[in-house]
Amino acid sequence: MRNAFNKMMGRTRYVVCRLFVHLSGSDVAPILGVLNDAAREAIDADGDLEVLGEKLVEVCQTLLQYDENWLSAANEGDVFWDEGEAGDFVNELFTDSAERYLSEPSDVEVDDNDPLSLPATRNVVVMITVAYEGEVEELETNLADMAALKTGLKAMINLHYNEQLQAIQIHFSPAQFGDELTNDQLIQYYPELIPL
Repeated sequence: MRNAFNKMMGRTRYVVCRLFVHLSGSDVAPILGVLNDAAREAIDADGDLEVLGEKLVEVCQTLLQYDENWLSAANEGDVFWDEGEAGDFVNELFTDSAERYLSEPSDVEVDDNDPLSLPATRNVVVMITVAYEGEVEELETNLADMAALKTGLKAMINLHYNEQLQAIQIHFSPAQFGDELTNDQLIQYYPELIPL
C-alpha cells in the first residue's frame, strides 16, 4: 500500500541490496587477481560511478564464468523512499562487509621475481553491495538458488548499462593471495550463506 502511494506521489524508489557468493575449489584462487585489480582501479577512480560500474560488470562476469565453483550464496536488502536513509544503509552494509574476516583490500606488493609458493585458498567469498533507483525484480528475491543467482548477477550488470546505480561496493575474503579462508571461518563470519 505504502509502495503504491509513494509511486503515485512520484517519489523515487531506492533499493539497497547486498549479495554474497561463496566459491570453493582448488581453482578459485585466480578470482582474487580479478578482485584485487578491480579494488585498485576503484580506489584510483576516487568514487567515479562510471568506472566503479565497469568494475562491477567485470566482477559479475567473472563470477558467472566460475559458476561451477559456487557453493553457497545469500542476499539481503531493503527499499527506501528517502535517499539519505538509503545512503545510511549503504554505509551500514559497507562497515559490516569490511569487518568480516580478511575482507579488507591489502597493499601488499608481490615481486614478479619471487617464486610463487603461496598456499592457494579453496574458499572465496565475494560481497557485492549496490544501491539503485527503480525496481529490479531479479534482485528483489531470494538469490540462494543457482538460476536466480545467475539472473541476479546479469541484472547487476544491466544496472550499470541502464545507469540506475547510485552506489557500488565490492568486498571479498580472503583479500590477498596467501591468505586462507577456512571452512570454520566461513561458518563463523558468514553464517547467512545458504548451500546452492
